[in-house]
Amino acid sequence: MGRFDLTPPRLDPRHVCFRLRAAPSPIHRYGIFAEESIPRGRKVIEYTGERISRAETRKRYARPMHYLFTLDAYWTIDGAVGGSGAEFINHSCDPNLRAWIHKGHILYMSRRVIRPGEELTVDYKFKRGSLLDICSCGSPKCRGAINVL
Repeated sequence: MGRFDLTPPRLDPRHVCFRLRAAPSPIHRYGIFAEESIPRGRKVIEYTGERISRAETRKRYARPMHYLFTLDAYWTIDGAVGGSGAEFINHSCDPNLRAWIHKGHILYMSRRVIRPGEELTVDYKFKRGSLLDICSCGSPKCRGAINVL
C-alpha cells in the first residue's frame, strides 16, 4: 500500500524549515499543520521526490492517488517516491502558501503569517479544460473547483 494508504505522512527534516506536523485534515485525508508561527515570505518546506519525464508522468497520473508536481516543460516531481511530506499539503482557494520554482527546486513560501495549528495550503491551480476536480477547502473564497476556471 505504501504512500497511498492512511498511514500518517512522514516529514523529512532535511527539507522542513519550521516545526510542522502531519495530522488528519478536514480538507482531505492528511494535511500538514504549523506547530509554530511562520512569518510572511519565508520558505516553509521544499517539495521533493523522484524526477520523472513527461511520458512517465502520463503513466503515473492514471493512478487513483498521485503526488505529481510539474517542475518545467519536461520534468515532474513525484512526491510519492522520496517526498519530503510537502506532497500532503492540501489545496485551498485561499491558500497560505505559494509555490516558487527556483533553480530546479519547488519551494513552498508563506504568503502571510501562519498561526500555530493552522493547516498549510496551496492553490493547486489545475489547468482549465482538465477534468473538473471539486474543491472541499471550506474557504469563504472557494471557487468550487480545484481547476482554474
